Amino acid sequence: MASHTILRPTSIGDLGSIKTWGLEGLSSTKFSFDTKTTTATVLTVILSLLVLEQVVYRTKKAHLPGAKWTIPIIGKFADSLNPTLANYLAQWNSGPLSAVSVFNIFIVIGSSNEMARKILNSPNHAEPCLVQSAKTVLSPDNWVFLHGKVHADYRKALNVLFTKQALGMYLPIQERIYREYFNNWLADKREHTEYMMPMRDLNMETSLSVFLGPYVTAAQKQEINDKYWLITIALELVNFPFAIPGTKVYNAVQARKLVMKYLMAASAASKIKMADPDNEPACLLDGWTRAMQSARQAKDDGEETKLLSREYSDREIGMVLLSFLFASQDAMSSAIVYSFQLTADHPEVLAKIREEQYRIRGNDLDRPLTLDMVDDMVYTRAVIKEVLRYRPAVIMGSMVIPAFWNSLHDETCYPEPDRFLPERWLPNEDGSAPIADSKPQNYLVWGSGPHKCIGGQYASMHLAATLGTASVLMDWHHDVTPLSEEVQVIAAIFPKDHCRLKFTARAPPS
Repeated sequence: MASHTILRPTSIGDLGSIKTWGLEGLSSTKFSFDTKTTTATVLTVILSLLVLEQVVYRTKKAHLPGAKWTIPIIGKFADSLNPTLANYLAQWNSGPLSAVSVFNIFIVIGSSNEMARKILNSPNHAEPCLVQSAKTVLSPDNWVFLHGKVHADYRKALNVLFTKQALGMYLPIQERIYREYFNNWLADKREHTEYMMPMRDLNMETSLSVFLGPYVTAAQKQEINDKYWLITIALELVNFPFAIPGTKVYNAVQARKLVMKYLMAASAASKIKMADPDNEPACLLDGWTRAMQSARQAKDDGEETKLLSREYSDREIGMVLLSFLFASQDAMSSAIVYSFQLTADHPEVLAKIREEQYRIRGNDLDRPLTLDMVDDMVYTRAVIKEVLRYRPAVIMGSMVIPAFWNSLHDETCYPEPDRFLPERWLPNEDGSAPIADSKPQNYLVWGSGPHKCIGGQYASMHLAATLGTASVLMDWHHDVTPLSEEVQVIAAIFPKDHCRLKFTARAPPS
């Protein structure tokens, strides 16, 4: 017989130990089996989703130029960590339409003039939205995201804010701020300093003073200025799209909520002040409020009267002001920075601006600016048009993205497009129109279609007045660095070295 051993417990404790050992062994074996099964299942699901992601991307992309495969989950998000104009140019030049994917958001880019205009003129098919996070940051019910008649009615009602009479009211406010800031820049005795952010401060102070006038204090202006920068950097062309605490989008949403409190309070205060007919409008908000109150008292039933007589809530008015501040803050700051940098780099251009400004002002540097004087700034306004063509502040917009760069660098209407040449906007010697004006559809600086920038005329006046006033009060020198011609893409574009300048006072004309 084969020998064998019988295990006999010598106590109840021993029996318990044997029983427990058996259960633990079985549990461990089962746990090991379940873990492997679960892990295999999870990995299978993940791999399947990643394969599906690639299949969906390839199906949507079809024949369009673009990467053959998308980086799993994040797509082109990594490009936002160091966005470069060179990368964008490579994408735009790959074809009239091309595709990218960011966090599984499929984006089509139209880089030719024809495609860009089709996108801009088709708001029912393309979102009028700079980036994916824009609705979250600026609020989905903001008027800029509306379509059709509702959006058109808003625009018609807001046109009253950009009439000749309204622009004439804004100009003295603007000029006062220019001179204050220029005096501060002249008082800075340091050598070349980065002026990107000081120029943004000038622009933000101008916007807040023109739009809100006496309804925000100096401390509130500074707080809005700081908070709006959080909004700007959250609207980079490629960004993490979800408002998770700690992200740029989350910080921007919190900033918007705070800014809206000030804007709604300003709206309520303006309604009270403008109800007294003896009080004259002192800012854009007052002008709008007075126009709405007057329309409600009017006897006619014209379209403008009907549109203006609508009772806009403080939130609706605040949303309009929020969008105006955004549009004027980043794009105009970019344009101001490049205006100073490019004129410093082209002293012959700055000399012509000065010659024109002295003539228009009658050599009187204290003479207040008027709209007629701005209209006479033919060369200065040509310089501004060239700045905006050469370095368009906004290079793309909406989620089916129209890219503006190629349209503004089309050599068929802008010969030598990579040269800064303001003369391209002046009439020819025989009096004929310049070739740059031969294709106005290419000049997409202000967009096109139903969402075209409503404040383009105000912005042009602002830029011409800023540069013109600076030219007769100051000299400035640009410290050219290896990064001066490199472009930093935020919501708008800026020189990567943030524009290093040195200002000195200029002697008045003899």
